[in-house]
This record gives sequence, structure tokens and C-alpha cells, in this order.
Amino acid sequence: MTPVPFSYSRAPLILLGIVIVVCVATVWAPPAGRVSWLLEVGPGLAGIAALIGLYRRFPMSHMAYWCVFFHIFILIYGGYYTYAKTPLGNWAMEAFGFSRNHYDRVGHIALGVFPVFIIREVLLRVTALQKGGWFYFIVFSIVLAIAAFWELLEWWIALVAAPDVGTAFLGSQGDVWDAQWDMFLALVGAMVAVPLLYRVHDKSMVRLRKVLP
Repeated sequence: MTPVPFSYSRAPLILLGIVIVVCVATVWAPPAGRVSWLLEVGPGLAGIAALIGLYRRFPMSHMAYWCVFFHIFILIYGGYYTYAKTPLGNWAMEAFGFSRNHYDRVGHIALGVFPVFIIREVLLRVTALQKGGWFYFIVFSIVLAIAAFWELLEWWIALVAAPDVGTAFLGSQGDVWDAQWDMFLALVGAMVAVPLLYRVHDKSMVRLRKVLP
């Protein structure tokens, strides 16, 4: 088990503290109801719990934790109002003449943008894979698989687990191609984010290697 210097742990702890405060504040009485909040935010909290459990054995780069931080806030905002009723999405709909609240699209782009760096980091650190065409094919395939799994999860919840809140959880707003759009946008988000930010991610991983024995 690798000891992690407190100087390195300070930033992740601060981010975790902010997330806890915001979660407590928003779960108390969300307009969409607590069940909707838990359905939207719960998977993100489960991911955070996994990172906490693995921290001493497998600490990740600060950039990975920042990705989780930003992603969980997108989930919290959507879970608090439901994605189809977020004030930001409603404002954009009125301001730009959109036919629907597009915050749901933002959430699915984020499902590609932020997890892709965690996937990239894990594969680079625990496998023999090297950067290159096939490496990124695998990375983007995993992102697409996660996006598809999320659509299956939405389908199961709407059909079996919680049909009373299923429509709000789906957030399809009458679009028969909503699931396909969601998976496509997650893939595009990942494919755009990596070329723009991979150097920042590499530097963050180098810093982690320097602080670990």
C-alpha cells in the first residue's frame, strides 16, 4: 500500500468536502424529489466512494479528481431539478429558440469528457498499453460502453425499478432518438476532450509519480 503525502491529498480532500456540503444542501428538498436526485447523483457518488476506497492503494492524478468534481456538479444540478426542467436549460431554450431543454445533452457530453481521463489514466498505469491508435480506440470504446450502459440503466429504471419517476429520469422529452443522441454525444465529448487536454493530464500524472515513493 502506497503512502500518499498529505501535501498531495490536500486538494482532493478540499474537493471532497465541497461535494459533501453541496450534496447535503441539495438532497434536503430538491424540486424534483429525493428519489430523482438519488437516481441522477447516486452513480456519481458510488464512483467517488470507489475512489476513496482505492485512494491509499491507487491514488490518481489531481486532474482525475477535478474531472470527478466537475462531473458530479453537473449530475447534482440535473438531479436537483431533473434534466428536462433545469433553469439554465430553460433559459437557453427561450434565448436561442431551442425546441427542448438541452441540459440533458450537456450531461451526456460530460459523460464522455470527464470519465475519459480516468479511463486513460487507469489503462496507462495498470496495463502495458502504449499511447497510439489502438490505445485510444480502446479508451473511446470504453466511453461508448459506459454511455450505452447508462441508457440501459435508464430504460430499466423507467420500466421496472421506478416507473413513477422514470419519464423524468429518461429526460427524452419526446425525442425517439434520445438514447442514440446521448451515446453519440458522450463519444464526441471524449474524442474532443482528449486532444485538447491530454498534455495537461500527462503533466498531472507526472506530478503524481514525483510525490509517490
